[in-house]
Amino acid sequence: MHYVRERESAQRIDGTVASRREGIPRRSSHPGGRHRSPHRRIHRYLVGTLVTAVLLGFTAHLLDGRRNDASSAAPRLPGTVHTTPTSTPTPTSPPTKMHVPTRGTGTFVTADGSGAKAGHGSHPLRYTVKVETGLDISPSQAANEIADILAAPRGWTHNGVNSFLLVGAGEPSDLEVKIATPGTADTLCWEGIHQDTQGEYNCEIPNGVVVNLKRWVKGSPTFDGSIHDYRALIINHEMGHFLGYTHMTCAGPGQLAPVMMQQIKGLHGCIANAWPYDSSGHLVAGPHVQ
Repeated sequence: MHYVRERESAQRIDGTVASRREGIPRRSSHPGGRHRSPHRRIHRYLVGTLVTAVLLGFTAHLLDGRRNDASSAAPRLPGTVHTTPTSTPTPTSPPTKMHVPTRGTGTFVTADGSGAKAGHGSHPLRYTVKVETGLDISPSQAANEIADILAAPRGWTHNGVNSFLLVGAGEPSDLEVKIATPGTADTLCWEGIHQDTQGEYNCEIPNGVVVNLKRWVKGSPTFDGSIHDYRALIINHEMGHFLGYTHMTCAGPGQLAPVMMQQIKGLHGCIANAWPYDSSGHLVAGPHVQ
């Protein structure tokens, strides 16, 4: 109704102006025949138009605000890792968009050793965490995340035999956990066990574990879970090799995949799983791969 009255008013004004231009007198439609100034009608029309424009603009602003709110509530795109040595790792962080160089320097920075022993085993494995130089990853953050994985209730310490202790550079250690670019990882894995990791895979070598940066940053398309959980799978799988466990396969459709299964190569009906033990404390196992 508001817009109809405006159009009618505009038509009356246009008609008045046209009549005056043509020299045709026009009778006032006001009761009693009193003449109403066309300038006054034009003035009211302009004021009404201005008010309408303001109201429409305010409505559009509100609608636009609702669109912006909806956009801000949408899931954020994965972000690049930018951390400081004192930052706390984010267990639920999604896969990042950090650039993964094909090959790095081949040299490593060792994280400082800190924190308590993980587990209650009487002979802890002392390990260092090293990150290839030139990467946008904090060695301290990586070490903290790995320490959290090794200390998790469903991790390798659950059986009461194994324990782990992070140590720093120059301290006696039993193994190294190295995070390396795909090319450097291939070199280390080939030199260590003559395994071709094809720029894609991690490996366990005589003096430790090699983590392919591509897997650490991007996860795996076969793994349904957070990037932190996939990193747990990497560490638990390769540490399992170091503890003497060999490859297993799926025990049956719908069951948890053993952590010693090469899940990146397919789940074969199993459910992706990052931990050696299930929530009931049982080792998740399957047929051994010959």
